[in-house]
Amino acid sequence: MNGAHDLGGMHGFGPINREPDEPVFHAEWERRAFAITLAMGAHGAWNLDMSRYARERMEPGEYLRTSYYEHWLFGLQLLLTEKGFLSEAEIEQRMRDIADETNAGSES
Repeated sequence: MNGAHDLGGMHGFGPINREPDEPVFHAEWERRAFAITLAMGAHGAWNLDMSRYARERMEPGEYLRTSYYEHWLFGLQLLLTEKGFLSEAEIEQRMRDIADETNAGSES
């Protein structure tokens, strides 16, 4: 492989700035995306290699602009739709619902 996901150790990308005492998850959605991906793997819907390949199919520019768990979320959404668990419309509707809930909470 020679894609955006294989840049580790390449020259010219500058230093990696490590966060002291960095938590495994910065937000609850990261924990959930990771857990659902692993749970579905245990369900037998896909395996580790399929999960990684799904993440690696993210467009290279987007891959470089997004965080580690955004890659996991992308792969999870791709596999959920490809395997027929959810439609893209269902995922988009849930994203709108979450945005609405978030906006309603910030207006209070």
